[in-house]
Amino acid sequence: MELFQAIQTRRSVRAFTSQPIPETALQQILAACNQAPSAGNLQAYEIYVVRQPAQKQALTDCANGQGFLLQAPVVLAFCTHAKRAEERYGKRGTGLYTTQDATIACTYAMLAATGLGLATVWVGAFDEKAAQEAISAPEGVIPIAMLPIGYPAENPPARPRRALNEIVHEV
Repeated sequence: MELFQAIQTRRSVRAFTSQPIPETALQQILAACNQAPSAGNLQAYEIYVVRQPAQKQALTDCANGQGFLLQAPVVLAFCTHAKRAEERYGKRGTGLYTTQDATIACTYAMLAATGLGLATVWVGAFDEKAAQEAISAPEGVIPIAMLPIGYPAENPPARPRRALNEIVHEV
């Protein structure tokens, strides 16, 4: 799929089939994440691949019962890794750049998955400490986004978007 087509067709899907994701597709998604730009090219983030039902259930529990996390064959947990940015960028690096790095990588994953015919939904509503425990992330590695990935079991329509003249400002 061409990039602009992936951008136009990506939807937030909250229902997945049980069909497994081919390992080659998952590796392509992860490789796309690795190409995401990051502050100082420090890649101050970590990605946890969650496949086991018990861990997916724990993520569901810490995300207010969002059951599609359990339903998806794979959940990627994107985490900040502040120590990687601390020395070079100080507080701005640990408080902002690591979050930006992880969210850009997550966005790359969403578009790569769409390009492969897979579906995703960004999950940001969760207890970060409980999610950190669910994926056994060490102290200082903080989950900020979860991305369930799978084949869609629904086809949501496009949602309205703000007009460009409402969000773009020439200065």
